[in-house]
Parts: sequence; structure tokens; C-alpha cells
Amino acid sequence: MPRTVVTGGAGFLGSHLCEELLALGHEVICIDNLSTGDTLNVAHLTGENFTFIRQDVTNFVTIPGEVDYILHFASPASPVDYLERPIPTLKVGSLGTHNTLGLAKDKGARFLLASTSEVYGDPLVHPQTEDYWGNVNPIGPRGVYDEAKRFAEAMTMAYNRFHGVETRIVRIFNTYGPRMRLNDGRVVPNFIKQALRGEPITVYGDGSQTRSFCYVDDLVRGILALLFSDLDQPCNIGNPNEMTILEFAEAIIRFSNSKSKIVYEDLPEDDPKQRKPDISRAKSLLNWEPSIYLDEGIKKTTAYFKDRV
Repeated sequence: MPRTVVTGGAGFLGSHLCEELLALGHEVICIDNLSTGDTLNVAHLTGENFTFIRQDVTNFVTIPGEVDYILHFASPASPVDYLERPIPTLKVGSLGTHNTLGLAKDKGARFLLASTSEVYGDPLVHPQTEDYWGNVNPIGPRGVYDEAKRFAEAMTMAYNRFHGVETRIVRIFNTYGPRMRLNDGRVVPNFIKQALRGEPITVYGDGSQTRSFCYVDDLVRGILALLFSDLDQPCNIGNPNEMTILEFAEAIIRFSNSKSKIVYEDLPEDDPKQRKPDISRAKSLLNWEPSIYLDEGIKKTTAYFKDRV
């Protein structure tokens, strides 16, 4: 039975990964300090093959016994969270990555880093390929997250090259689905919450900025394909079906049968104007591409939020 550690395992993505790894026959050790995670996300996973440890991975991490895989997903991920927690965000990307890589080195485990499309910043290349170095403002308000992930990638590759640790880097694009926090500030829960309550839906700027939305089940499938592959270079995982934020707001209203109207507010500083993954690497080397259409994913996500609004 493979033994796998998931940091940030009680969060949105981490909990789905824990669930799928258990289904694949792994023993799963979930580590989370619950700053943005929630034990309710993993409450249904209790059993002899699942262990929850409440810990901040910016402190030294030790796990008794053998470990085969480490998936480092601990980090605030929404702008609301990392703007409220700028220093912990920087610390989990630097110290947390260092500590978990050290654990991987000690255990001889394969290490997967959850990076992000934010390493591309406000991109000057479209769509974004893995060889694009990005356009990031290191001293802007979003820099605490962007640069934490860019540093984490550099640290991961250093452990790969210098210590011979088997590493994988996934660059995650916008993802949505059940277990997102209702008030995490990201566009999907914001729009669905407002639509279900019949409140005005807030679009920043004129809504012409684009995003690409991937349903969580597709993302988890792509992450695990990368984990079990031989690819040690960064890999984009996301849905290349690009749409404007205004189009997305209109889709949410339509799928939820809401009577909400759209209102406009000023665009936040350094908000990316375009975001679309080039997934050629994932398609050719992992045989992966998303398969869940937006209407199906939004209906499942809306059903989840209906009980929580």
C-alpha cells in the first residue's frame, strides 16, 4: 500500500486529492493547519488508512515510517486569503516547501508541488505555455502569492538537480467545484453565492478579462496523471476553454435560474487580463485533457452551495 502525505489536505483541492488517493488504495496522511482548510472537508474520510495531523508546515515536519509520495498543497490560494495573510503565504511557499522537500529527501519520496498559473503574472504571451517566464510584479499586492510559488518552483528544481529528489510541478489554472469556501473571494463562489441569494453579481472592470475554468474532478485526474508520470518539468493543468468574466457571470445566472443583475466595480491592482493554459504538454505526455463541460460542473457546484448560502 503506497503511503502518501498531502499538505493542505483539508482544503478544497487537497481534500479531493485525499479522497481519490484513498480510492486508489493509498494510505493518506493529511496535514493542515486549518488557516483556510476545514476538517468538514475530510470528515467522511476517517478510517484506518486516513490520518489527519493539524500542523503548520512552515515548522519542521516529521512523519514516522516510510513515505512514498508527498503532495505539497498547503497555501492560501484566493486573493482574499493571501492579501489578509501575506507573510504566512510567503512562508508556506518558502519554508513550507523547504521543509516538505526535506521530508521527501529523507524518505526517498516523490514530491509534487502545487504551483499556479499566477507564476505567469499578467501574461504577455497567450495562451500560456510552460516555457513562458511570466510578467509578475514582485512588489505588488499579489506578489506575495506569485513570488511564493515562483520561489517554490525554484526550490523544487534545486532539490531535483542537487539532491536527486524525484519532483513534479503542476501549474494549476482556475478550478472550481464542491468544497470551495463560500466566502473565499474567488470568482466562482462569489458569483454563485450572489446568484443564489438574488444579489447583484459583481464584475470587476468591464468584464472583458478572460479566465479558463476547470472542474475539480478533471483537475485531480490531471494532477495524479502527472504524479505517476516521468515528467519532472512544470506542467499546466487546466481547461483551455477561455471565456470573459462577463460571459461567465451570465452563464452562472443562466444555470442557476437567478434573477440577479450584473454590477461593475473597479478592477483590482495587477489583476491578469488574460488566462488560458496551453495544455499541449499534458495532452501529449500525460494523455490528459478535461472532459467535464461548464454546464455540468456549474450545476454540481451550485447544488453544493445551495445548502450553504
